Amino acid sequence: MKRIQFLQGVAIALCMAASSASLAQGYPNKPIRLIVPFPAAGATDLFARTLGQKMSEKLGTTLVVDNKPGAGGAIGSDMAAKAAPDGYTLLLATTSTHSIGPAVTPRLPYDTVRDFTPIAHVGDAPSIMLVPVTAPAKTLREWTAYAQKNPGKLNYASSGNGTIVQLTAELFKAQAGVFVTHIPYKGTALAIPDLISGKVDVLFDSLPTGMPHVRDGRLRALGVTSLKRSPLAPELPAIADTLPGFESNTWFGFYGPKNLPADIVARVNKAANEALADPEVKDKLARLGIEPAAAGTPEQFAKMVATDAAKWKKIVVDRKITNE
Repeated sequence: MKRIQFLQGVAIALCMAASSASLAQGYPNKPIRLIVPFPAAGATDLFARTLGQKMSEKLGTTLVVDNKPGAGGAIGSDMAAKAAPDGYTLLLATTSTHSIGPAVTPRLPYDTVRDFTPIAHVGDAPSIMLVPVTAPAKTLREWTAYAQKNPGKLNYASSGNGTIVQLTAELFKAQAGVFVTHIPYKGTALAIPDLISGKVDVLFDSLPTGMPHVRDGRLRALGVTSLKRSPLAPELPAIADTLPGFESNTWFGFYGPKNLPADIVARVNKAANEALADPEVKDKLARLGIEPAAAGTPEQFAKMVATDAAKWKKIVVDRKITNE
């Protein structure tokens, strides 16, 4: 009896493997649903549509963007985690969903490592450090020195508790050794007028929304949060030039549900990397403030996210940050 059960188990396993291989060989033969866990017309959505259009050409089928916003990206991410692992449901995840989310919201309905299959790192969006033009400091070094001499007298704006805007500021505070008070807003767009007027002393904002105010002379930019100067704003020094090792980027990446066949992972990864190398895609992404990721493997993507998540978890724990 045990021998029969064993042989039945082997037969089932072989059938499953054969089915998976057959699925991968014919992939894709219908449209692919790309879940974007944020609202339409936002940066993540526009990125998905820009990259998805070119990837559709590479894959020979249509990537249909499906916006499922809510709960900081958790609603759409949960839908992707629970989808069938057949390659026809993918997720465009970000730092917020897979690095910061688990740290500020421990009771997510999924595990960001166990319940997903990493596919490709596709982009990074650095931020810039903005201050009023009336600020007494004209460089990052001067501003840091001023803040150190005036603990508790300055404040910073964010797009809300537990967001990457807040965490970037807290990372800066930790590395610079300054005490600056947090003022949360419902989005950085609402904070900009107060920053321009001088009611707020500093804001870490995205390049596309922040730089127009800098170039129009309404705000001053002290640096970019990428490890090196960004080709999207080459005139700005990296904050890391003054604070070695400082880095904060919003990354974007593709995931599938757990147990996604390796052949399908490789197919989507190849299409993503080919699309990112297209000059037209690069130009469109630059206008969104996004730097295309260098061609990489799923393993490299998973390692990058693990390192990033550990960094933000430490900041969340050390600074006692919550999303409430």
